[in-house]
Amino acid sequence: MVEWFVWVQIVVAVVAGLGALIVGFARVKPNDYTLGATLLVELLLIVQLVMAIIAPLLGNVATGSSLEFWIYLVSAILIPPAAVMWGLIERNRWSTVILGVACLSIAVMVYRMSQIWFVQLA
Repeated sequence: MVEWFVWVQIVVAVVAGLGALIVGFARVKPNDYTLGATLLVELLLIVQLVMAIIAPLLGNVATGSSLEFWIYLVSAILIPPAAVMWGLIERNRWSTVILGVACLSIAVMVYRMSQIWFVQLA
């Protein structure tokens, strides 16, 4: 795994999440920004999935619990499409807040995955 890519993911997820929360609390319905930002987070997660599949073949294995890493990764990949579908179906300001919370949750998951990948657990 490339550590800088993980930090790019975290920054993108935090910016997307904070943007969606601000827009949602301003009583704005989901717009192209909030939906697109959440889909960008999903795209980065798919790239991370590919990297996680290829990395062990290149000799780079997780230093922590592999099961925990994959549970976080699969959960993180499922959350953005669900949040975007919620936003498209509901089309209210609370669905925008859901998009923001989903992105911030993913930022936390990606951070935890990076700890599992790069830091030896005791």
